[in-house]
Amino acid sequence: MDKIYEQAMLFDFYGELLTEHQRSVYADAVYHDLSLREIAEERGISRQGVHDMIRRCDRILQEYESKLHLVERFARAKKVVEEIGRLTEDMAGMGEERAVPAEIGGPVREDAIKMHEKLLVIRRLARELLKEL
Repeated sequence: MDKIYEQAMLFDFYGELLTEHQRSVYADAVYHDLSLREIAEERGISRQGVHDMIRRCDRILQEYESKLHLVERFARAKKVVEEIGRLTEDMAGMGEERAVPAEIGGPVREDAIKMHEKLLVIRRLARELLKEL
């Protein structure tokens, strides 16, 4: 995982557990991409102090993740929902290609249409979940 992405994810999940001062400094470094010098000048602390605080916050956030695994579970859930979306898209496409002509088939055609409609609902739900994640 890319370091900045990892820091952002950890901060999203556990940032509220940091002190207000730690949250503010960490957000400036990770989200606002400010340099250590810029943060230090803005807060009236040393560049080394900012560096140490960011490292301390990294360690704290990593410790929360090692105990709770929320980011890991989130990533797994996101992959599963993406796969569901891909599978339903493939299956919906197959249903359209293999549709039974109306004159052939009565109940078979109706079942195929119902299955296709359900796949579209599943695909819509997967997309909604991905937006939430």
